[in-house]
Parts: sequence; structure tokens; C-alpha cells
Amino acid sequence: MSLTFYWYPKCGTCRNAKKWLDAHHLSYKEIHIVETPPSRAELQDIYEKSNLELKKFFNTSGQKYRELGIKDKIPTASEDELLDLLASDGMLIKRPLVTDGEKVTVGFKEDEYEKMWL
Repeated sequence: MSLTFYWYPKCGTCRNAKKWLDAHHLSYKEIHIVETPPSRAELQDIYEKSNLELKKFFNTSGQKYRELGIKDKIPTASEDELLDLLASDGMLIKRPLVTDGEKVTVGFKEDEYEKMWL
């Protein structure tokens, strides 16, 4: 199983997730989420496979999220509008974002990683 690991190297949570993946000898392709964010189509695919609400994909503690007032837009925006927003800037996406093409995790919680990736 090979994972795709979207991360931001300056993010402590991402670094912790990377250490966890390395400690468990999982192979992954790392992608800098800001320099090479997932495309709109990739995001839609990841979202559909995740069984999560779309709002869970937003980096709610990020500066961009606050600057753009996204919290106020989420309740009334369509799924397409939210996917377009996410695809517009990698800093809006909650990280790390990990997928094996079928399963998805957003953020890093050790117990969730153990269930999903081991």
C-alpha cells in the first residue's frame, strides 16, 4: 500500500504525522500541499471517498480561512463552491491529508492513523 501524503513542512502536526508514518515503515509519496495542492478533481475524489463532511477539509485555524471569512460562507455555499474554494489555495486545506486512493484521513490523530493505515 502506497500513500499520498499532502503536507506543509512548517506544520508541527504534519511533522508528527510524518514521524508516525516513518516509525511504522509505511511508504508514501509526499506532496507539499501549498506548492502542489490537489486539483479540484482530486479533491472531489478524496472528499467522496472520505465519508466526511466537506467542511472537515478546511484548515479552520489558518489565516487565509479567517481572512476570507469562510466560516460564514460554509453554511450557504454549494458543494461545488466549497470544492472550488479548497482548490484555490493549499493553505485552506486541513493538513496533513493522506489517501491510498480508497481511504482518507484529514489531520493527524494517532488512533485514527492506527485504524486506517496499519
